[in-house]
Amino acid sequence: MRGRHIWKPCTCAHQVLLSSSPGQVTLEATEMKSIFVTGTGDTKGVELDYLRKLIRAAGGEVVLVDVGTGAPGVAADIPATAVAGHHPDGIGAVFGGDDRGKAVTAMSEAFARFVESRDDIAGIIGIGGGTSIVTAGMRRLPIGLPKVMVSTLASGDVGPYVGPTDITMMYSVADIAGLNSISRKVLENAAHAIAGMVTHTVAPVEDKPAIGLTMFGVTTTCVTTVADTLRDEFDCLVFHATGSGGQAMEKLVDSGMLQAVIDVTTTEVCDHLFDGVLSAGPGRLDAIARTGIPYVGSVGALDMVNFWAMDTVPAALRSRSLYVHNPQVTLMRTTADECRQIGLWIADKLNACEGPVRLLIPEKGVSGLDAPGKAFHDPDADAALFDALESTLQLTDKRRLIRLPLHINDSAFADALVTNFREVISL
Repeated sequence: MRGRHIWKPCTCAHQVLLSSSPGQVTLEATEMKSIFVTGTGDTKGVELDYLRKLIRAAGGEVVLVDVGTGAPGVAADIPATAVAGHHPDGIGAVFGGDDRGKAVTAMSEAFARFVESRDDIAGIIGIGGGTSIVTAGMRRLPIGLPKVMVSTLASGDVGPYVGPTDITMMYSVADIAGLNSISRKVLENAAHAIAGMVTHTVAPVEDKPAIGLTMFGVTTTCVTTVADTLRDEFDCLVFHATGSGGQAMEKLVDSGMLQAVIDVTTTEVCDHLFDGVLSAGPGRLDAIARTGIPYVGSVGALDMVNFWAMDTVPAALRSRSLYVHNPQVTLMRTTADECRQIGLWIADKLNACEGPVRLLIPEKGVSGLDAPGKAFHDPDADAALFDALESTLQLTDKRRLIRLPLHINDSAFADALVTNFREVISL
């Protein structure tokens, strides 16, 4: 198997030394990466400075980064102008006008690029008003690198801010608008949290190479069999194909933390193309192409688009073949035309992959609902999907398509996935 960079917690951050006094821990600073304290210095200068002092008092090395779009209100180690200079259109994209919304959007992009340019971040903590700016940068960092965001938005829907990453969102309770009895306590907890995350690293327990697998309820039998077969040799990370699951898996691929992928369940593509609620977005499969990681894929659950409860299904779709999975989730069977579009989309994505690719097609059904007598059994729709994949996928020595007269949940199909997986990781 090819060697790949795997991010590990920064062991050069702080050495933890137990003092001679019971129950006490002292920190001995060594040359290290730093904790980046980040926020809008024009509006949160006092709070950022307080946070910096708290982390230093806990023994942390700190770099204060200003991402404000107004006049600076704190002495930052890295001023907002330096961050803004990372925007592809230069500093003027952030500070060249009087539209605050455009400035914030531009600073978000600049900060994300700034973060990607650094190799000295041991952990990062941010405070709102700049939640959208700071988390844009956090999402570019590897999984496992500590990230804490203190924000008034943390008690609501944080999906747009967290995305597929491991950002810890901490609710500020009161607005971060000056220091008071509440804000001080929240910031103290946040400071000690990030200091602890960076300082107290634990040696990895699992030394087996990690692989990603995608699963849905209707492909559980297949994926469980594959994972059970490989678990003695590989650290099997199973991702629920609910949009965020596919995004998280590909984030780990980009971070170099997965050695290969067995993408049994590509159903998120259905939701992306046909407005379902569990889309992983237009970038699904792009990390596979970017990295050249060994890939074994299939067509699991491409027979369905996901909606929430029945009353949320658009009126225009109520006459379609619908299946109530549970009171909260309704599934819609994909038509032959939709399956054709899905097949073309996936094949185009896989054609961009230079690494080893195997795409396995189970001709007797793509999910637990797609079998004789089941709600979504539709051989014509399946045939449209398979034919589109077969006619569009550009076959090479590394990129192959394999059709099997099996159902996706047959044990023999799981065996075929394992056999092909062993083949691609040896290339």
